[in-house]
Amino acid sequence: MHPIHHLFAPHRGLLAAALSALLLVTACGGGGDASTASDTTPSTTTPSTTTAAFTQGTITGFGSVIVNGVRFDDSASTVTDDSGTVRTVSALRLGMRVEIDSSAIDSASATARAHAVRFGGEVTGPVEAVDAAAGTLTVLGQGVDVTGTTVFDDSLAGGLAAVVSGAVVEVHGLLDSATGRIVATRIEREDSPTSYKLRGTVSALDSTARTFRIGGASISYAAVTTVPATLADGVSLRVTLATTAVAGVWQAQSLGAKVRSTTTAAQAHVRGAITAFTSATAFSIDGIPVDASAASFPDGSAGLALGVQVEVQGTLTNGTLVASKVALESRHRGDDDRQFRLHGSITSVDATARTFVLRGITVSFGDGVIFSNGTAAGLVVGAKVEVRGTVGSSRTTLAAVRIKFES
Repeated sequence: MHPIHHLFAPHRGLLAAALSALLLVTACGGGGDASTASDTTPSTTTPSTTTAAFTQGTITGFGSVIVNGVRFDDSASTVTDDSGTVRTVSALRLGMRVEIDSSAIDSASATARAHAVRFGGEVTGPVEAVDAAAGTLTVLGQGVDVTGTTVFDDSLAGGLAAVVSGAVVEVHGLLDSATGRIVATRIEREDSPTSYKLRGTVSALDSTARTFRIGGASISYAAVTTVPATLADGVSLRVTLATTAVAGVWQAQSLGAKVRSTTTAAQAHVRGAITAFTSATAFSIDGIPVDASAASFPDGSAGLALGVQVEVQGTLTNGTLVASKVALESRHRGDDDRQFRLHGSITSVDATARTFVLRGITVSFGDGVIFSNGTAAGLVVGAKVEVRGTVGSSRTTLAAVRIKFES
């Protein structure tokens, strides 16, 4: 895959490689569910592990991988996708939702060494409807909302306008449990997939007919030989589906049931959506239970509700995030650590187009860019820079806001 896909192609703890696949879906993609590596055999065990730091959020940069404002050295990390397959770090893309187990995070430098990185999308399937004006689409019966920070694969130049009905896409993002819709962080095109996938909450379960629904998708599990004992309305599942529906009903090939982790971590930093809400001090974020009884609320607690995006910092104790701080993401959209960020050496420059390539990503720079330690004249091949910016209007570039020259 072309390296430009770094832009388009930001529960629990440190896992050994064998357990990484087991817990992958628990946090990735914001669905809060987990499955075994094959998604065919429900787990009856409760994994227990200890790690120095656990981070969950959206990839907002590279140099190495940047999540929640922290630069994680991923040179020695194990990367797995939501099928449990071991991947290389080059599989990680801007806008993917990930969970990272790492060494302790140095708060002064905002750096750490990643041990394990797990990623996975919310839904892969055919586009059934597109409303570019409203910024929405429907994929495999799931409503998807596109925002100004949604990253698109470079094959979808122009963003949502390039998405057509019938095309197959993978959507990474956060499930808004209040609306049942996915807030997309990344959308990429999928060519000739052998199966579709979906994670979400079961409804309308008919154990006699062996059918249920996730969002607007009707699903039959008649051909699934191993069914999670916990299957019921309200249960979160990861479902693998055949690519052809029968009389409008999608045919499940496997079901992955939720697995509860008992991970302990001295540091935990999660950005995601509230998926269950009892009170401001008792809720879940992307399926992780949160105890905020001793937390500070710098933005107040009145805005907390089902579906609201939050940032929670604290510790993990037996799988529960014991919060020291809970903040509202809506109050911090413009913060530096929420901007897309790249570090590295420039590999090519197009002075006429006012673009350059950094870590395989095309960066555009205009007259309004703020430069540090240099000027636009210094943007030459080999120059080491840090770029902060936003997704460009073409959705295939990073529009630079600040460029800092590094030694």
